[in-house]
Amino acid sequence: MKPNEFRDLSPEELQKRIVSLKEELFSNRFKLGTGQLENTHRINETKKDIARALTVARELQLKEQAK
Repeated sequence: MKPNEFRDLSPEELQKRIVSLKEELFSNRFKLGTGQLENTHRINETKKDIARALTVARELQLKEQAK
């Protein structure tokens, strides 16, 4: 996902998305360990999506504190 797509989400939706991405990362790592994951690049994509979402969440937090 692009950062702008994360910015369009409400704070609650953003937190839900972060949780689902972390669950996906856990699942993919488990599949990688058992040899069931075919698309190993998806792990890197998921980690980057988590970082993007956390960055946007932090931006929102700082914006709220500035008010």
